[in-house]
Amino acid sequence: MIYITRRERFNAAHRLFKEEYSDEKNMEVFGKCSNPNWHGHNYELFVTVKGDVDPETGFLVNLKTLSKMIREKVIEKIDHKNINLEVDFMKNKMASTENLAIGIWNQLEKSISGLGITLYSVKIYESENNFVEYFG
Repeated sequence: MIYITRRERFNAAHRLFKEEYSDEKNMEVFGKCSNPNWHGHNYELFVTVKGDVDPETGFLVNLKTLSKMIREKVIEKIDHKNINLEVDFMKNKMASTENLAIGIWNQLEKSISGLGITLYSVKIYESENNFVEYFG
């Protein structure tokens, strides 16, 4: 069993808030991430897959194929978008990085398994100090 990771990047805006909370309650719970005028991040996405090396190619997966899949299923839908308003797989979900990791996993899992490999983890760096890793 071998693991390989592909890194992609995207920029996106979001806001952490609950409509049923007052502005004061949202600020108390979510702080500056609840700014009514949104805020953004330069995200780094790491997708790790696992499986056996193909003896013919020496690859677990062609990284060009994996990158294209990530771009089509995730990056094109989220890059330079508002996560709360414009990203279909985040509709009606809190736009936290935790939920974003789960949403990205759900976007990729079936397609990756179709390549004969297994999705191992989705890691998202929201900032240099904060990241989330999801293992399905």
